[in-house]
Parts: sequence; C-alpha cells; structure tokens
Amino acid sequence: MSADQGFLADCRARLAFDLLSNTWNAVVVWALREGPVRPGRLREHIGGISPKVLTETLRRLEFNGLVERRSHPGAPPHVDYGLTDLGRSLLPSIEAFGLWAAEHGDEVMRAQELMESRDRS
Repeated sequence: MSADQGFLADCRARLAFDLLSNTWNAVVVWALREGPVRPGRLREHIGGISPKVLTETLRRLEFNGLVERRSHPGAPPHVDYGLTDLGRSLLPSIEAFGLWAAEHGDEVMRAQELMESRDRS
C-alpha cells in the first residue's frame, strides 16, 4: 500500500484488516496451522465457539480462499478443513499480532479500566 493511498473503501489493506477483524477468523486460521482438522475436533481445540459460528467462520474463510473443505468418503463420510497456501501466508501476521497482544494486553486493559472509571464518574 502506498503512503498516499490511505484506507480507501476498496483498498487491499482494508480487505486484510476486515479478514482479521472478525473475532473468530484469526483464531480458526491459527488453530488449523498444524494441518487439516474435522469440525468437531476443531471446535474442541478452540473452545468457546458454537457449532453455528464455527460453520459460518469456516464458510467465510473458504469463500475468501484461506481454508479448503475436503470431503472423505467412507462409513461414515466426513469432512475436514485445512489451510490453503493463502491461509498459511497469514500465520506470521497472526503470530506477530498475538505477540503484540501478549506484550501490550495489560496496557490496553488498564486504559479500558481508566476510561470506564472516568465514564462512571
């Protein structure tokens, strides 16, 4: 992104921020980093995500080319989800953001508490 482009509505940087701004997108991508997983196992691994929200998130990630759904015949048939090369390319950014959060999360929470106490006053 060039410095003069800013954050226009159709800007590619904005597209990337939108992909990561959804609460579950980055979590699911990170959870898939070690290989394909069946939805039930993925949900157990993540915790706190409903089946409906997981399904919606996986569909959204698939729509955006970050995740691929694989069907496996058999008795019973099943599906799993894995990262595409495009999805894998997001892992360093997600890791960097997680490191930032670990380093600065307490500062953010203190700022929030300060603002909440000001609002109550």
